[in-house]
Amino acid sequence: MQNNNNKKQMSVGLMIQRCHRWRQKRKQYMDQARQTPDEVERERILQMAEHYGRIVNEEQSKIDTTRDPRDKSAAPEPDERLDEDDNGFPDFISQL
Repeated sequence: MQNNNNKKQMSVGLMIQRCHRWRQKRKQYMDQARQTPDEVERERILQMAEHYGRIVNEEQSKIDTTRDPRDKSAAPEPDERLDEDDNGFPDFISQL
């Protein structure tokens, strides 16, 4: 039983690492889009950022369902920068 629990924790840890990398990638695309003057290129970059956002949401829901509810130490801290990007996204589009 203990061995199975350790494998589960390792799996969740790897999912959290992947999710973190994808969040960083999404943020890079959002930052790049903000600095891109070409409208077509900006839209392409924003679509890539949106793609990574969907991946992050899917992976986060897997993490939430896989993680032992009693194990609070494995819970990732909320990424405030991600929240800022989500809240600022409509404003950014409206400024185009």
